[in-house]
Amino acid sequence: MKKLNLVFLNTEGKSVTLSLNDPVEPADPVAIKDAMNTLIAENVFRSLGGDLTSVKSARISENNTTPVELDV
Repeated sequence: MKKLNLVFLNTEGKSVTLSLNDPVEPADPVAIKDAMNTLIAENVFRSLGGDLTSVKSARISENNTTPVELDV
């Protein structure tokens, strides 16, 4: 499954990641950055280290899982 990971910095300067499933591709960097700035401006999310204060990065990741057959 692919995920869009939005990485912010909080008040303590620590990274906070929000993950969204099944992102639209190709990704639109301008739209993503605008959305991240809106989340910060509207103070939508808080972390243990305080409010989100700035955009750090964004990335699309994919997790592939292969089951291992075990004779149990």
